[in-house]
Amino acid sequence: MHNLLRMSSNPRSAFESLKKNQSSKLAARCGTRDADIFWLRLERYFEDLYYPLMELYGKRYDAVEQFELLFDQMIDAYAARPEPLRILDLERQFTQRWFQEPNMVGYVCYVDLFAGNLNGIREKIGYFQELGVTYLHLMPLLEPSPGNNDGGYAVKDYRKVNPELGTMSDLKQLSEELHASGISLCLDLVLNHTAKEHEWAQKAMAGEEQYLKYYYTYPDRTLPDIYEPKLPEIFPNDAPGNFTWYPNMAGNGRWVWTTFNEFQWDLNYTNPNVFREVADIMFFLANQGGDALRLDAAPFIWKREGTNCQNQPEVFQLIQAFRAVMRVVAPGTILKAEAIVPPDELQKYLGVKATVEKQCELAYNNQLMVLLWSSLASRKVNLMTHVFHSSPKMMIGCAPINYIRNHDDIGWAMTDKALATVGEDGFLHRQFLNQFYSGTFDGSFAKGSLFQFNPETLDARITGTTASLCGLEKALAMGDEREIDLAVRRIMLMHSIIFGFGGIPVIHMGDELGLLNDSSYMNDETKASDNRWMHRPSMDWDKALLRQDKNTIEGRIFRGLLHLIKVRKSTSLLHCFSYFHPMWTGNDSVLSYCQTRPEGTLMVLANFGEREQSIDAKILEYANMKGNIHNLLASGAAPSIIDGRIYLQTYEAMWLADYD
Repeated sequence: MHNLLRMSSNPRSAFESLKKNQSSKLAARCGTRDADIFWLRLERYFEDLYYPLMELYGKRYDAVEQFELLFDQMIDAYAARPEPLRILDLERQFTQRWFQEPNMVGYVCYVDLFAGNLNGIREKIGYFQELGVTYLHLMPLLEPSPGNNDGGYAVKDYRKVNPELGTMSDLKQLSEELHASGISLCLDLVLNHTAKEHEWAQKAMAGEEQYLKYYYTYPDRTLPDIYEPKLPEIFPNDAPGNFTWYPNMAGNGRWVWTTFNEFQWDLNYTNPNVFREVADIMFFLANQGGDALRLDAAPFIWKREGTNCQNQPEVFQLIQAFRAVMRVVAPGTILKAEAIVPPDELQKYLGVKATVEKQCELAYNNQLMVLLWSSLASRKVNLMTHVFHSSPKMMIGCAPINYIRNHDDIGWAMTDKALATVGEDGFLHRQFLNQFYSGTFDGSFAKGSLFQFNPETLDARITGTTASLCGLEKALAMGDEREIDLAVRRIMLMHSIIFGFGGIPVIHMGDELGLLNDSSYMNDETKASDNRWMHRPSMDWDKALLRQDKNTIEGRIFRGLLHLIKVRKSTSLLHCFSYFHPMWTGNDSVLSYCQTRPEGTLMVLANFGEREQSIDAKILEYANMKGNIHNLLASGAAPSIIDGRIYLQTYEAMWLADYD
């Protein structure tokens, strides 16, 4: 095995050498059947692992040793994998597109805000089932640093649950009960950085050479000053710059790379020990029952001088290697990229050309979220339609996460070029959106707040719950029934779009009840400086009691979502693997796109205007829709066509199908 990693031209020989030398070790841990399964998987994905590791670490003096250590970790994790999860692995290997099915419906929440702790989540499984949830993302629940920890994204210990939420045993029990209820569990893996309180960081702080190499640290500003000009500031108001000075570190003081906050230290993936450590954490979380691992801040994990240190080629090599080892050890667990990047860059996280089906299975569809809010404010869909036309097609073997809101702010990630194409000035449009959703634009229905406002550039992002940004908070304050009705219609319109896409639609906690902005975070000194907590309200279980009453706001929204979910799950045309094509309607307020499969076509129409709108019914012919056209959202009734035009009511969405 001494030449294993040097035979880059012949990975097959490398695999055979590995199998010959390590079979006895594996057999001693696993038994014949499981050992055979392991080798079959490793043979299938060996090149996917071998080539990126060669590129990243193959020239190091300890390359062979590092590979041997990684292989030992894989054996240990595979041997420790619980039997029910091994069976699930086999099931999903035979149904590799399980996450692309239209029955996938997501929900995301903070454990403490939703139900107090993990045992509280277990008690609420029935609520998820009632809503039709099949994919549950629990926001960061591993032990964080004390005090301000960026909402849990500063992890102190990856192998312990936050003591306030429970224990790892509680998490494992929860995952078992979720699986029994047909619900997959998504967990966060913060892989760009650790908390400064993490054991590795503490040892680096003390000057231990091994752990200093786990992070990017510098004795002076020479290198930080070379990198800094190209680096964006993520939190310019609260954490300007990308490096932090620690005067007591390693005796003489050192600068540490801290992209996000001073308490979050960036990991150094040029060190193969870091890759192995993170891979081992992946194995551990998968063995607790995690069905999906959200790769937090994935674009930032490799640094290169003269760039913005995002989306570097090595990022994708690392992800490919991570996916390969997971395909061997725990193929029932998939990877989700938290990559808030332009569409062309996003495609790389899902695989392009030679990397198709070698990157993440899931990724956030941030573009859709941004376009939805832009269209809702402007009442125009021309930008959305244009971007749909120009965006790269989704690759096989992957799926987008479609959402209206999440735990984070809304940043206006739209290019000046795209805006110019539809006659908009990029700077002015973003200013309009910030003014509109912060409620300072005359006639705005929204009630949100600016986040990380830069007085020099006037850049900012937006915070606020779906309901408040859609006008419900203002309408209730005015006691205006018409405005309340319009706000509810806007909420339902937005959900109609994300549920009418292939991929996994995800409901943000409380949106199913129309929860409003919550200012109570101001009373918590660890949260007061971060107004993103405004749209992270505690679950209101008193309001939840009203969810089946059609005469209440909560009932209208909840029952409306139940209807969308029921229809979605019964519609094969919403499988992710379908042909997506947007269509111009001739009406700036009406969106149209189609999803086509062998069994037929689904056309989504959505009116973003506050008045009735109509479009030429010939659009059905242009989409090659034939036979009996019916609106799935209206119990199969035919759409309203008068004098050759399709009419849509205020904020109405239609799902038109030409199959029975």
